[in-house]
Amino acid sequence: MPSRKFADGEVVRGRWPGSSLYYEVEILSYDGKSQLYTVKYKDGTELELKENDIKPLTSFKQRKSSSASSSPSRRRGSRGSRSRSRSRSPGRPPKGSQRSTSASHQADMKGMRREILEVKLTPLVLKPFGNSISTYNGGPEPEPGDGKDTSHRRPQERFTMSQEGSYVSAQYNLHPRREEIKFNEVDSKEEKLIAKEPDSLRMFHVATPQGRELEFGGIPGALLIMLGLPVVVFLLLSLCRQDDPSLLSFPPPLPALRDLWEPRASGLYFLWFSVQVLFSLLPIGKVVEGLPLVDGRRLKYRLNGFYAFVLTCAVLGMALLWGLELHYLYEHFFQLALAAMVFTAVLSVYLYVRARKVHGAELSPASCGNVIYDFFIGRELNPRIGSFDLKYFCELRPGLIGWVVINLVMLLAEMKVQNRAAPSLAMVLVNSFQLLYVVDALWNEEALLTTMDITHDGFGFMLTFGDLVWVPFTYSLQAFYLVHHPHELSWPLAALIIALKLCGYIIFRCANSQKNAFRKNPSDPKLAHLKTIHTSTGKNLLVSGWWGFVRHPNYLGDLIMALAWSLPCGFKHTLPYFYVVYFAALLVHREARDEQQCRRKYGLAWERYCQRVPYRLLPGLY
Repeated sequence: MPSRKFADGEVVRGRWPGSSLYYEVEILSYDGKSQLYTVKYKDGTELELKENDIKPLTSFKQRKSSSASSSPSRRRGSRGSRSRSRSRSPGRPPKGSQRSTSASHQADMKGMRREILEVKLTPLVLKPFGNSISTYNGGPEPEPGDGKDTSHRRPQERFTMSQEGSYVSAQYNLHPRREEIKFNEVDSKEEKLIAKEPDSLRMFHVATPQGRELEFGGIPGALLIMLGLPVVVFLLLSLCRQDDPSLLSFPPPLPALRDLWEPRASGLYFLWFSVQVLFSLLPIGKVVEGLPLVDGRRLKYRLNGFYAFVLTCAVLGMALLWGLELHYLYEHFFQLALAAMVFTAVLSVYLYVRARKVHGAELSPASCGNVIYDFFIGRELNPRIGSFDLKYFCELRPGLIGWVVINLVMLLAEMKVQNRAAPSLAMVLVNSFQLLYVVDALWNEEALLTTMDITHDGFGFMLTFGDLVWVPFTYSLQAFYLVHHPHELSWPLAALIIALKLCGYIIFRCANSQKNAFRKNPSDPKLAHLKTIHTSTGKNLLVSGWWGFVRHPNYLGDLIMALAWSLPCGFKHTLPYFYVVYFAALLVHREARDEQQCRRKYGLAWERYCQRVPYRLLPGLY
């Protein structure tokens, strides 16, 4: 077998097929059987070239004429050009050079036509750039790395790949594989369906074809979830107040509706929401850009969630010093839950009504056009009032910070109801574990911008209810349970539970940090040891480190932490473990959504990734 001449990561000159033009390319890999090099041009085009079609950089002299371009794609608005280019092909020379073409070059063009007849190019379908990503805290890392393609072997010869607009250039391969032909047939069918749509919606439907299967059981499933979730919340809270919260006493008696409504509780919840809005509008914290949208825009977000949490703690601390009685929140917990549900319903109606005027790229990829399903999943992707992003605000602020406040209320209520001078060790552990979780989320607020909630799902009833009702009133279930069902925990057992919590947190935080660092700067020398799989979108998938252990190591850490939250409540009843069961089901469903989107987005590269990392959530679970 002949030895290869060029190394991976080396920057050389590659001949564009069917022409005598050479452009700067990067060597990606080498196939010893076919003796072909896979190279990448600056515009993102990938080709397989023979060795005699590749020349070292030193074999070319720099041209002083400005008409010759070293870039495969022509620059827009360049001087001397009278019209815009109609092609993105790297093989098309500038107009200035066409006018000065010699007779010998015309002969080369005739030969080039003969060569083109022998070359078979297999274009992959043009895909939108980066509109399908992961969730934070169990909520599609769709990709386990998602870094831009950059070689780590020869940083001194690395160059930046140019990107035109918000789309990645079409990829070409001189030797099509059977699998690629199969994918092209599927994509061509989708393109025929898209061609029938209005021009204003066609860009949107490239990313989300209407022929897909709806999630959450479709329209009947969405309607059932919307009607059932409020009932589930009240059932769980009612069970916590029962003397025997076992399944034998299910269902517990629900309070009468007239006893649930209290104007003062509703006003208090609205005041809480308004204060958090005020804190989010403060000009503190850095401003960052989100991922590119379908139309290429990048929305800006102010990261001040942690500052809002600190301000909330300061205001709450001063209120306690002035004699504020938080026991009112515990006594009117059901009324506050109903107020949050009413607020959620009103907000969901407002979001759907305003989204009726939204079209094209502003629509959520998850919406389908049906009134019920779009009301549930959300029709508009990023609803904003000026620069105030409603979805981004609700994801971390009112519900997550409210969860910490409710836990504190339950700690004080336990001391009062059980006549204790100090809270129980079990209550302290539950408060501490969940406080760490919330602080971590707010401190790493920027990671939220790459989650499925932000990049894929619209803002409708599903997220509003989850953010404003489900999180604060059901995630605090362990603390609410301990108020009426005390459990004395020994220090040795507490030490084991703390160790379990720290183990889950380390897995969760390290996996998320590695993923976020790779997305921000895949050429970071600290990440040079990580192995990746290149994809046709120009990105890489991590197959080593934490993301080579299982496909979702952050989900694994989340599950371990969820178990640690429930263990301080003991084993007398299964009610405190509702969160563990629910969260496991949620992550399995999330993983299935991730799998579907990644398979659609990355195609053959995702198949290779699944072979390298076969385990899904847990080692041994396929």
